Amino acid sequence: MTSMTIRAAWALCLPLLLAACVRAPEDRLPSLKVDPARVEVAGLSAGAYMATQSHLAWPDIFSGAALVAGGPWGCAGGQLTTALGTCMKGTPAPDVDALVTQAREASAAGRLGPLDALARSRVYVLHGKDDTRVAANVSQAAATFYDTLRAKMPALASMQVTWDGDRDFGHNLPVAASGDDCRTSVAPYLGHCGFDAAGAIFKQLYGPAPMPAKAATGELRSFDQNRLRPDGRDAFLADTGYAYVPKACMDGAACGVLVVFHGCKQNVESVGEAFVREAGFNRWADAYHVAVLYPQTRASFAPLNPQACWDWWGYSGAHYDTREGVQQQWLLRALAALGVPQARVDLKQP
Repeated sequence: MTSMTIRAAWALCLPLLLAACVRAPEDRLPSLKVDPARVEVAGLSAGAYMATQSHLAWPDIFSGAALVAGGPWGCAGGQLTTALGTCMKGTPAPDVDALVTQAREASAAGRLGPLDALARSRVYVLHGKDDTRVAANVSQAAATFYDTLRAKMPALASMQVTWDGDRDFGHNLPVAASGDDCRTSVAPYLGHCGFDAAGAIFKQLYGPAPMPAKAATGELRSFDQNRLRPDGRDAFLADTGYAYVPKACMDGAACGVLVVFHGCKQNVESVGEAFVREAGFNRWADAYHVAVLYPQTRASFAPLNPQACWDWWGYSGAHYDTREGVQQQWLLRALAALGVPQARVDLKQP
C-alpha cells in the first residue's frame, strides 16, 4: 500500500474512530404547550422535603404539592444532625411556628417566592402507619406547617391541605399491586400495598380522573441534566434525567407538568428504571394529560451524600432550601425548558 493510499484510508477511518470514542449526547427536554395552572410537585422522603422546598421557592409556578413521608420546609436548618433527629425521628418534634416565621421572613427578603401565591395550592401529605424511618409527627408537622401559614395569612384562606396518615404501609411509595413488601423499606422502595399512591396524588392535585388509567402509552425520554446547570455550577445531579411525555402532549395538546422527586437510594443509578417506570405515575399522566419530570441525583462523598438524597440539609450550599439554591435554580431551568411559562419569566428576573 502506498503512502498516499494509507493517508486516504486514515482520512476515511479517523472520523469513524473518533465517533466511536465520543459519547453521543442525550436528548434535550421537549418543549411542550404547558397549562400554567396545572404544574405540581411531589416527592418521597428526601424527595418530599425537596418538593416542599420547591413549592415554597416557586409558589408562582407550583399550584400544589404532594409529600410522602416528609416533613416541613426548613426543618433541618442546615444541620445534618437536626435532619437525622428532629426531621426523621421527630424527637424533638419540628417547631412549626418558628419555621413558619422563618418562611415568611425568607419570602419577604425574596429568598422564597410570594407566599400569597399559595392561595391556589392543594397540599397532600401522605404517611404510612408502619413507617419506621420517618416518624408520623414529622409528616404531621408538614401538614401543620401549611395549616399554620393559612391561619396566619388571611390571603391563604382558600389553600387546601389534606392529611392522609391512617394507611398500613411502611417507608415506601405504595403501588396498586399486592405483595409482601408493603410494611418494609427495601429497594426499589415501591411497596406492593394494594393502594395506588400515584393515583391518589393525581386526584388530590389535579382533581378526579377524566378517564381510567390504563397501561402507559407515552414516551419515557432521557435527557442531559448537565445542559441545565445554572451558570455552569454543579447541582450534584446525575448526568441523565428522565421525563415521561404522554402522546397527547407530544402532539401539541395543552398539558400539565408534575415534577416527581425520588427518595434516597431510589435514583436510577441505585434501582435502575424501576421508579421512573413502575411507580404508577406514567399511566395516570396519560389519563390527565400531564408530563412527568423525574430529575435524578447522584451519590457523592465530597460533599457527603452517599445515598444520593436530594439536598434538604445543606450539602449543596447555605441557601439550599430557597430559590437561590443550586438545585432550585437547576429545577427552574428544567421547567423553563419544558415550556412552563412562569419559569421562563422567573429566569429573567434578577
